[in-house]
Amino acid sequence: MKVVIQRVSEASVSVEGNITGKIGRGLMILVGIEESDNESDIEYLTKKIINLRIFDDSEGVMNISLLDTGGEILLISQFTLHAQTKKGNRPSYIKAARPETAVPIYEKFKKSLTLASGREVKCGIFGAEMKVSLVNEGPVTIIIDTKEEK
Repeated sequence: MKVVIQRVSEASVSVEGNITGKIGRGLMILVGIEESDNESDIEYLTKKIINLRIFDDSEGVMNISLLDTGGEILLISQFTLHAQTKKGNRPSYIKAARPETAVPIYEKFKKSLTLASGREVKCGIFGAEMKVSLVNEGPVTIIIDTKEEK
């Protein structure tokens, strides 16, 4: 699994003009799922994301986690995170999982983040054409790939 985590003061996602997920301060997470991803990827990312100390403390130092702030999560599926651009100019997405594999993993990841954070995770609609709006705080943007991290 590959995620792009952005610290936000607000974020939202809409499908066909209807907002499907909206948060205040917290994390907006784009997630790309590979065919080889499984429960261990979900567990690793959940623990890492929930405990990342990327919010400022009273001294202005990034030293506080999402759990400490009570922040929210907006989770958005994005298969294009697995784009391969080595050859030619048209990206290849052969590493991205097919929906029959990706959807159950996405739903388990959403549930895992909800349980770990103690707050309902807001989200887009898997596979839909979405419009994402956010105000990135910092900016702080972190990329984690479970295939490289473990």
